[in-house]
Amino acid sequence: MESPAPSPVPSAAPAPVPSAALALTPVLRALRICLHALLAGLLALAAVKAVAAGGPHAYAVVAAALVMAGVYAAGTLSPSVSHSQRAAAVWLAVLGASWLVLLALSPDGLWAAFPLYFLQLHLLPMRWGLTAVAVTATAAITSFVLHGQPVTPGTFIGPLLGGAVAVATVLGYQALYRESERRRELIDELLSTRAELAEAERAAGTLAERERLAREIHDTLAQGLSSIQLLLRAAERALPGDDNGDDPALGHIRRAREAAQDNLAEARRFVRALSPPDLEHGSLAGALERLCTPAPGGPAVQFGISGTPVELPTPYEVALLRIAQSALANTVRHAKADRAEITLSFMETSVSLDIVDDGIGFDPCSLRRTKTADGGFGLPAMRSRARSLGGTLSVESAPGQGTAVAITLPLPLPAGASS
Repeated sequence: MESPAPSPVPSAAPAPVPSAALALTPVLRALRICLHALLAGLLALAAVKAVAAGGPHAYAVVAAALVMAGVYAAGTLSPSVSHSQRAAAVWLAVLGASWLVLLALSPDGLWAAFPLYFLQLHLLPMRWGLTAVAVTATAAITSFVLHGQPVTPGTFIGPLLGGAVAVATVLGYQALYRESERRRELIDELLSTRAELAEAERAAGTLAERERLAREIHDTLAQGLSSIQLLLRAAERALPGDDNGDDPALGHIRRAREAAQDNLAEARRFVRALSPPDLEHGSLAGALERLCTPAPGGPAVQFGISGTPVELPTPYEVALLRIAQSALANTVRHAKADRAEITLSFMETSVSLDIVDDGIGFDPCSLRRTKTADGGFGLPAMRSRARSLGGTLSVESAPGQGTAVAITLPLPLPAGASS
């Protein structure tokens, strides 16, 4: 069985103390010193009074007090008592037996019952600790009566009140200790959550910067190199020269076109490397299908493809994936839908993505054109993504009729026309 949580005074006793309680070392050290001093003072008081009274058992009382002090000191210094409940119980039994001997010799020994209360409540399980306290109080009262001392209400109230105070103190401390532990756990959880949020924000910032760089490279360097290629190809065709290609200018143009082509391929590799992780090891269709993994409490999501898939530029894939993520996140958070569908459609001159749910719907005209409070992209940001690629985004919804979000992007010119 496990011992109860440490109490204020017993925490200073030799019983094992939880690591969280060790954080209160100034208080616990003071309580330990007080416990030692209290027991030593009470034993010294019993010995001194016995010697001063000069009774027939004076030296026996002194010897019993010394024996009890020795047993207490041995248990305090013993590592086994600190780490074994069985050893602690044996030590308490020997300490109690030495106290009973002192109690039989002198009525003043009953005052040592008060520190024993705390030791018993601390070292024993609560039900056994309460039993030991009751037995100790009974023994103290019985000894007082058997020694022929005047019986007054204080004879019974004193030991019982002392036991009650000890029990109330231990129970109160245990309640405070449990509350402290709960607060510590909440603080640890808060710190952990804050660290996770900070890491998520850093990851989101990194992804956003990668996407921005990918768009910039695609829209500037890649497009510029592609235009240079076209101009050089046109110049190569328009340049007069013989069939053998002996014109020196023609050779320079060809080498320039090949350099532009190599740098265009390198720029496209940069764009591909900066694409979102969801697209690094698979296609857009695979990334969209992975989005359909059911979220706890979310709707069942299905994914489908229409038409013949073609390879899309990285900015197209990034835009379609991010819009799908944003729309599906809104569905999970706000739509209260049971089902949702994501459809990727390839047509002759365009590609479209539809996200449809059967949720509660909304009035699109009532939305404020701002970012959502949770930091995700709202409809204005989705439209901005679509417009940046020459596409359109439409939203169809009404209260109680679900929502349909559709983005359409024009397919780029065939590779032969731009190379």
